[in-house]
Amino acid sequence: MSASQLLRWQWEGYSRYHRSRFNLLLHIAAVPMFLVGNVALVVALVQRSWPLGITAAGAMVLSIALQGRGHRHEHIPPEPFTSPLNAVARIFLEQWVTFPRFLFSGSWARALRQH
Repeated sequence: MSASQLLRWQWEGYSRYHRSRFNLLLHIAAVPMFLVGNVALVVALVQRSWPLGITAAGAMVLSIALQGRGHRHEHIPPEPFTSPLNAVARIFLEQWVTFPRFLFSGSWARALRQH
């Protein structure tokens, strides 16, 4: 599946897998944590800073773990990953594209009000 197909697939089902108030509130904190960790990891690599790199990677792992816990509160669980590459692609595209789109389109606020 190409990146554009994956993004379309994520977007079409995103509101179905993000309805729980707990999960929505958790995502609003955890996704920025992942993004900051991701940027900090790049900076750490450029600066060759092990402490920053370890902290950045830890933030990314914690963010994904928290989001996984949030999905346990959903009535419809997310689709399972089909491979390690699928997992990485889905995680990065969701964090960098799909969730921000969900948030800035107003869908996050609508979902929060409905549930």
